[in-house]
Amino acid sequence: MSAGAGSVRVARRTGGAQEPAGGRGMPPGLLDGVRQWLVESGAEPTPARVAQALREQGRVLGDAEVLGAAAQLRSELVGSGPLEALLADPSVTDVLVTAPDRVWVDRGGGLELTEVAFPDPAAVRRLAQRLAAVAGRRLDDARPWADARLPDGTRLHAVLPPVAVGCTSLSLRVVRPRAFTLGELVAAGTVPPGGEGVLRALIEARLSFLISGGTGSGNPNMPSQHP
Repeated sequence: MSAGAGSVRVARRTGGAQEPAGGRGMPPGLLDGVRQWLVESGAEPTPARVAQALREQGRVLGDAEVLGAAAQLRSELVGSGPLEALLADPSVTDVLVTAPDRVWVDRGGGLELTEVAFPDPAAVRRLAQRLAAVAGRRLDDARPWADARLPDGTRLHAVLPPVAVGCTSLSLRVVRPRAFTLGELVAAGTVPPGGEGVLRALIEARLSFLISGGTGSGNPNMPSQHP
């Protein structure tokens, strides 16, 4: 994945809550135990079931902790985990995970390092494998890479170690329903000064032409903006 402007900015920005407040302080081993119990029992990660799973492990937590753990587990099992807030941000076109604490986004102006983090490399792997399964693709040690499209149109690219160094690499390219107008692309600097008139003339003359640019820079939008 490349940034629209071909640059990388190490500008930490929050992408929403990383984890529900109640789940943040829970030991990873405890959450893993609850997760395993839910999977084996086939139970939904409701607060009641999470509380039951905790009791099975000899742990009793307050309501806030149980609700936080339930929200976190539901996000992991049926959502996009820590990436949900980033994917819901309408300004984000790409999300890239290169390590548990290296989650990047592209908002059209280059890569930005966010404050979103996974608890460990295993959590990144689990999310990548689950998303691949949703897209009908296999992702495991025998086939450590996947390129697919999720049901909502998001493009998924994932690579497991040892092909990926150190940690599972996960890339998500978000497809937004809204297309930018040619005027907006000019205002954003995607189309250089004078480029709008050239594009319109090429389209009106029905001439073949090639459009290239960085990921997230609006390449597919340009030909569709001629009235």
